[in-house]
Amino acid sequence: MIVHFIGAGPGAADLITVRGLKLIENAPVVLYAGSLVPEEIVKSAAPNARVLDTAPMNLEEIIEEIRVAHEEGKDVARVHSGDPSIYGAIAEQMRRLDELGIEYDVTPGVSAYAAAAASLCTELTLPDIAQTVILTRTSVRSSGMPEGEDLDTLGKSGATLAIHLSVNNMAHVVKKLTPHYGADCPVIMAYRASWPDEQFIKGTLADIRDKVKDSGITRTALILVGHVFGESKFPDSRLYAKEFHHVLRPKEEANG
Repeated sequence: MIVHFIGAGPGAADLITVRGLKLIENAPVVLYAGSLVPEEIVKSAAPNARVLDTAPMNLEEIIEEIRVAHEEGKDVARVHSGDPSIYGAIAEQMRRLDELGIEYDVTPGVSAYAAAAASLCTELTLPDIAQTVILTRTSVRSSGMPEGEDLDTLGKSGATLAIHLSVNNMAHVVKKLTPHYGADCPVIMAYRASWPDEQFIKGTLADIRDKVKDSGITRTALILVGHVFGESKFPDSRLYAKEFHHVLRPKEEANG
């Protein structure tokens, strides 16, 4: 028996990996985060599978379901939204499975920031503009942020920021980042990226708070901040430059 932690992707049902979908189709027990995992993915489970929405369950109840499945020798598909390595809350589940001697593995999924960039047809890194992407969040009702990971500190990097779980903390985001990025820095709020009702609100640090407030969106949103979103004048990447040669594009071929 094994527990498969599976990233279901950001929302669009066809963005789950082939591996993840097959594991769900073959699992006798499927535990999924109902508020964010597409119904179409869950419907791919076998007709006789035990399928449970874990949204109303606490950690102990989830682990008990897995323990019972283990006793019965049934594999479990534990389905999370996005990629389980980012704010997936799988570490505490794994810790308890270790204590119980239950085997597990992880199948990655497409993250919300990647889905948002795809829908926007943009890169999060551009030559001479930003070559670093920071995935972070702010502390509202969730766990506190470790020392040195506050927005004021991270903002000093000038990197592209993908700020999760913070749409209700927009005033804080604006206040802490404006001194580092400038009031005219582009900001995009991505709501349910890749879902049929996805929505993007574009603005700057100067006006994004009011725009988001007017939208009424209070959850399931990602905040993207960075100069890459408003910059069209940047140098081409060196990767495909004619004079840039490497083992797969020898110098004589590049100049031929």
